[in-house]
Amino acid sequence: MHIQLKSASHSKWARTTAESILQVSRIMHLDEAELYFREDGSCSPTGYYTQKNELEALNSMLCYVNSSFLDDTCSHKDVLRDLQEAIIQLICDFGDKNITETTVINSQNCDKENFLVQWGEKSGVKNRLQIAYIEGFGRGAIAVTDLKVGDIALEIPVSAVISEDAMKKSDMFPTLEKVDDGISTETMLLLWSMKERYNSSSTFKNYFDTLPEEFNTGLSFGVDAIVALDGTLLLEELIQAKEHLRNQYDELFPALCEDHPDIFPPELYTWEQFLWACELWYSNSMKIQFADGALKTCLIPIAGFLNHSLYPHITQYGKVDSATNSLKFSMSRPCHAGEQCYLSYGNFSSSHLITFYGFMPQMENPYDIIQLDIDGSQDVCSGELDASSGTTHMVRGTWFSDNHSIFHYGLPAPLLNHLRSARELFLDAVSPLPEKLNIEIEILEDLCSTFSGMMENLGEVDSESRENMDWDVKLAAEYKNLQRRIISSILSSCYAGRKLVEDELCKSMAKDSGSPS
Repeated sequence: MHIQLKSASHSKWARTTAESILQVSRIMHLDEAELYFREDGSCSPTGYYTQKNELEALNSMLCYVNSSFLDDTCSHKDVLRDLQEAIIQLICDFGDKNITETTVINSQNCDKENFLVQWGEKSGVKNRLQIAYIEGFGRGAIAVTDLKVGDIALEIPVSAVISEDAMKKSDMFPTLEKVDDGISTETMLLLWSMKERYNSSSTFKNYFDTLPEEFNTGLSFGVDAIVALDGTLLLEELIQAKEHLRNQYDELFPALCEDHPDIFPPELYTWEQFLWACELWYSNSMKIQFADGALKTCLIPIAGFLNHSLYPHITQYGKVDSATNSLKFSMSRPCHAGEQCYLSYGNFSSSHLITFYGFMPQMENPYDIIQLDIDGSQDVCSGELDASSGTTHMVRGTWFSDNHSIFHYGLPAPLLNHLRSARELFLDAVSPLPEKLNIEIEILEDLCSTFSGMMENLGEVDSESRENMDWDVKLAAEYKNLQRRIISSILSSCYAGRKLVEDELCKSMAKDSGSPS
C-alpha cells in the first residue's frame, strides 16, 4: 500500500487522513468469515467489523508509519509524527469505549504462581504483569502499571520456552525415534510432558507445579454433558475428537510400557494421564516461529495465564525477536494498572473454545457460525440442505447485522443470492417486482423450514437450575442455549422479512390493478 502524505492545511488533517486509511486497512485484515458477512450490514455504526479486526487494522497502520521513520530519505518526518499520534489516539479512543471490569479474588492463594514468576525473572523473563484469580475467569494476568500502545507487557527468552528441544534432550527421545511406524513431534511432546510432570529435578518444575489436576475442557465432558449436547454439532465434534485421541493412545500403549518399562512406567502412562497431556497442549500451547524460521508448538510459562478475549490487548506474539532471542508480547491497545490483560487465542467459535479450552466467551462472538453445505443442483424449494457437498455458506446471529430491510433481513447476502440463483430464475433490475417478491417469499419460507427443524432437534430448554449442574453439564447447557438463540434470531428475521415482502407485494399488486394501496 502506497500513501502520499502532504503537510496539512487544517488542524484535523492527521485524524481525517488516519480515518481514511483505516477504511482500507480494515478490508485488508478481513478474514474469511468477516469477508463473507461484510455485505449484510454487520459493520458497526462506527465502521468496524470486529474488535480484533479494528485493532489489527490500526496497529498495522502504526507499524507502517513507525517503519517509515527508519527511512533516512524521508523528508516529512513531522508529517509522519502527526499521523502516528493520530493513529495512537484512534486506538486509545477505541480502547476507552471497550474497557471491561476486573474483579480480583484476593482470598485465593497464588503462591505457586508467584514461585513461577520468580523462576521466570531468574531465567531472564521481563514481566509487567501480576498473576491473580479473577472473578469469572479463574487465573489471569493483571497489569502492574499502565501499559501504552507498543509497550512490552511480557518478554520471555527462548531458554524459558518449552519446545521440542527439551524433549529431544530427554532419555525417551532415542527410543521414540526408533518406533517403526514413526511418531510425530507433537505426540512425542505429549509423552514427554506426561513424565516430566512428575520429574522433581525438571528445569520446568515450577511451571508444571502451577498446572491443574484437571483442565475441564470439552474433551473431559462426562456422559451427562454429552447427553445435554444432543441435537448440536458440538456433540459429534466431541465424540470424534475423543475417539481420535483414544485410538492414538491405543496405538502407543501398552506396547511402549511393555517394551520399555524403564522409560515408560505404566503408572505414568494411563489413558487419564494421556488425556491430561492432550488438554495441556491443546489449551496452553502456542505456535512460535523461531529466529531460524522454524515453526514449533511450544508451552510458554507465565504467558499461559493470559486469558482469551474477543477484544484483546495483545494480538501479535508468535515470532521470536532475532535481536534479543526472545518472545515479546507487545500491547495493541492500552491496559490500565489493575486491569486484566487479554490475549487473542484466535478467531474461534464457542464450540472450538469449549472443546479445546473449556470456556465460552463472555462477549458476543461473531465466529459462532452455523455452516450450511448447499448443493446448488438440488431442488431448493424442498427446504432441504444437502450436507453431502456443494457450496459452503454460513449464518450467525442476526443481531450482528444492521440491515434488516427488505431483500436483506439481517441474513448474509452470499446465502440469499445463492438461493435466488439456485431457482434458475435469476432476476435482473428490469424483472417485474411481483416476480422478485414471490421468490423472496419462497426463500424465506424454505429457510424457516430448515431452521425450524434445527430448533426442533435442540429439544426443550432444560428447566434445571444451573447452580445444581456439574461444570460440564452447565457448559453444555450454555452452549445449547446459545445455539437456540442464534437459530431463534434467524427465524425471527425470516418471519419479519416475510411480512415485509408480503406487505410490499400487496402494495405492488394494488398499484398494478389501479386500486388504492
